[in-house]
This record gives sequence, structure tokens and C-alpha cells, in this order.
Amino acid sequence: MDLSLQGVGHAYSDLEVLRDISLEIPGGRILCIVGPSGCGKSTLLRLLGGLEKPDRGRVLQLGAPPAGCLNPLTFVFQDFALLPWRTVEGNLSLVLEDHRLPKAEAEQIIADVLARTRLSEFRTALPRQLSGGMKQRVAIARALAVTPAVMLLDEPLSALDAQTRELLMDDLVALWTRAPFTAVYVTHNLAEAVRLGHRIVVLSRRPGRIAEVVDIDLPLDARETGSAELERHQKRLWSLMRDEARAADAELVDG
Repeated sequence: MDLSLQGVGHAYSDLEVLRDISLEIPGGRILCIVGPSGCGKSTLLRLLGGLEKPDRGRVLQLGAPPAGCLNPLTFVFQDFALLPWRTVEGNLSLVLEDHRLPKAEAEQIIADVLARTRLSEFRTALPRQLSGGMKQRVAIARALAVTPAVMLLDEPLSALDAQTRELLMDDLVALWTRAPFTAVYVTHNLAEAVRLGHRIVVLSRRPGRIAEVVDIDLPLDARETGSAELERHQKRLWSLMRDEARAADAELVDG
């Protein structure tokens, strides 16, 4: 399933957040969205996920979701959103309960995503027993359990330390390489964007507009953090954003 944004704009009262966003999001690819603080990255993700409706333009879902899809659009947030009284397995089963699956089928789905995310030995652990990185891995496993057509990730690694971010990026690359999925990934971290994104959309400062679209053709599993090629892409992204980021920072301070 592909997503298409056609002339999308959005405002909160008198504050215009997004203006004239037109973008095609093809299936089986990871699209990253970067831009200055306050440019509407998370708002754009909420519009894609149907949590809000655009004031102008259209957000379209094109084509059929994948076989076995239980929830076409699934979010992963930076705060994990795990139920503290449920085990890892219980947090995964939560997203399947409304679908009234046969018990054996639900158990097979849970076992599969636990194995794919290397969580099988932690299935009976409670969230308070897990590190931040492990909690986010559970959140990613929960999203995968419903076989989404599109996974929407809102700065999922921003609350984690640098070492844990590297490990989770490796996990995401391994998951995508094994079974490619469609994702829209919002981040303020340019190193994450060039490590994970097949296509990177750079938004201007508010009201957010598409300033540039950068494609990275290097396979995900061939990308090494700190490599010369990724550093080159990261510098290019920063050159596109630097003046806008300074202007946006001044606006936020003045506000």
C-alpha cells in the first residue's frame, strides 16, 4: 500500500503549521522526515496516520494492504506506551485482542515477532525490568504484530542514549532486510535519517513546506555509521537545513 499527500496544509487556530505538502510514499521503503524544530514533522505524521484531518488537500491510501494486515497504519512513539502491569507477551497480545483471532494463530504471531525482535527470552518480563532500548524494541514488536501496511515512527530513538540508538538502528535495518516494510520515520537526528532512510524529506521552518527530497541509493545493510558516504549525505542535509534551523530557533526563542 502506498500513501499520497496532495496539497496538504494544516493549522492550529491562527498558527499555520504545514503548507502545500505533496508527496508520494511508495511501499516497501523507509521515508525519513527531517526539519527544524516546530516545522510540523509530527503533525504530518499524525495526518498520515489519520489522527487528524488536514485543513487543505488530501491524504490518500493507494492499493491494498499486505496479506494478513490487521491494522494498516500503526504508530511507534518515543515514550514506548507500554502497559506497566502487562508482561512483554501481554503488551504484544493487547493489539491482537480486538481482532478475535484463534488462540493458536495469535500465539504464533506473538512467537514470530518475539523471535524477529530477539525478545523471546524476555516474554514474561515486565516493562520495569527492561532497559529503555528493550522497551522500544517491545514497542516495535507490538507494531509488527499487526502486520501494518505502513509503520509511522515519531522520533522513536530520541529518548535513548547514543549506544542504544546504534543498537536499535541495527535492529531496524535487520528487520527491514529480512522482510521489507513501509515506514515513515520522523527524526531530528540527521545521522539516523541517513542510516535508515531510502528517501529523506527536508521540511522548511514553519509553516513546513518541502524544501528538498534526498534519495540515498546505498542498501541499508551496507551503511556504516560514520562512513564517508553517509557523512557526505549528512553534511548535505545540514547545509539544506542550517539557515532554516537558525531562523526557527530564533522564532521559538522570540515566542
